[in-house]
Amino acid sequence: MNAIDRLAQELAGPGGLKPLRVLAASGQLGYGVPEPTLAAGLARKPHVLGADMGSIDPGPAYLGGGIMGTSPAVTRADLTKVLRGARALNIPLLIGTAGTAGARPHLEATLQIVRDIARAEGMHFRLASIRADMPRDLVKAAIRAGRVQPIGAIGDLTTADVDQAAHLVGQMGIEAFQRALRADADVVIAGRACDTAVFAAIPAALGYPMGPTMHMSKIIECCSICCVPGGRDPLLGTLEGESFILDSMNSERHATPMSVAAHSLYEQSDPYVVREPEGSLLVDAARYEALDAHRTRVSGARWEPAQQLSVKIEGAVRIGERAVVLAASADPRVIANIDAILAGVEKTVRELAPHSGSEPYRLHYRVYGIDGVFDWKRAPEPLPREIFILVECIAASADEAKSVATVFKQYMLHHGFPGRLSTGGNLAFPFTPPELAAGTAYRFNAYHVMDVDALEPLFPVEIETL
Repeated sequence: MNAIDRLAQELAGPGGLKPLRVLAASGQLGYGVPEPTLAAGLARKPHVLGADMGSIDPGPAYLGGGIMGTSPAVTRADLTKVLRGARALNIPLLIGTAGTAGARPHLEATLQIVRDIARAEGMHFRLASIRADMPRDLVKAAIRAGRVQPIGAIGDLTTADVDQAAHLVGQMGIEAFQRALRADADVVIAGRACDTAVFAAIPAALGYPMGPTMHMSKIIECCSICCVPGGRDPLLGTLEGESFILDSMNSERHATPMSVAAHSLYEQSDPYVVREPEGSLLVDAARYEALDAHRTRVSGARWEPAQQLSVKIEGAVRIGERAVVLAASADPRVIANIDAILAGVEKTVRELAPHSGSEPYRLHYRVYGIDGVFDWKRAPEPLPREIFILVECIAASADEAKSVATVFKQYMLHHGFPGRLSTGGNLAFPFTPPELAAGTAYRFNAYHVMDVDALEPLFPVEIETL
């Protein structure tokens, strides 16, 4: 009997389904799961344990490079904690977006850690893996058929983009997780997945109302961030018919109506609509009621099944090798002339360090204190008393990027400008060398939605017994 069937028997009651407890262990596994609050959550006897493991928030390098964004040691420790907890209670464990970005290398690396833990701990269970890498020919066919639309300011997806992406993944919804569980999996490790799918798959399969199910899942996937004060501690969601209760496992973090409602703004351009592959969650009529100082009950969310199934596509392409220069200044004359200084140094550098590749190297500046975070149209008044300068060079090779950064550093150090009093000492370096190789640079070249006729063929499930 698979996990869904077992839970269906356990939760069936004379008046309908009994309350379902879903414990979210981590908003991004691999950054540390607080052990005392995880233990407190497991003591509440959840029916399901879940954790998200990735995001595009850290940028395109992890997807493009096929690498994890988390420490191997901390990642292993977190996976050990949740595996021990789930197996001790004999409840399903679901993990989404394995290894930060959820492409094949991220999933394989995560699965290998899970296998190693199972061997070391003497655990025995059925492990499901779900791949999220998109068939490139299928995506190109969808482009030609006009079935791919951009999200936000990115341009239209081209067949060349598809070919050039180092990795190309699609974001799975609840369907793939349910298929893995019906194949009798105890532990499900998925590639790129919607955050909500990890927590909504089981309650949706059991017949709990989809509005509250998806709304609860959207909130608990970030754990106690929705609390006051926010934090990473596990969060317990309890589905009770048309409502759910949020309860942080840290007694010092309180899920209040205001803090929970405010979380609807997180990662959403529209705070009232959350779009998923299988439909849309509508929270404009949601109600938030304090049960006590620590817990909130939420109700009123609605679910609209999709008229057209779709999958979000993510891809990253290599754009070169990166080197950076780190510098600062407290000289008011440097600060007043920084735009002209950087432009003048760039002119000199391009004359002295011509590009060696087929394309010219690219230079970008960020002057923290003036325009490092946002491209402000005017400098602040008065000017800041000190600034931090980040110069980035992206070139065809690491050697070229480092060479350009080194030359830029030297000429920035001694560049002349109106009112200069000293030929040196106008810049401060936080350490030496101030020019550093920063690895391969990537950018997202796919951030689009693709209409599909069926989800199942895109996300194959594989089962192994450990």
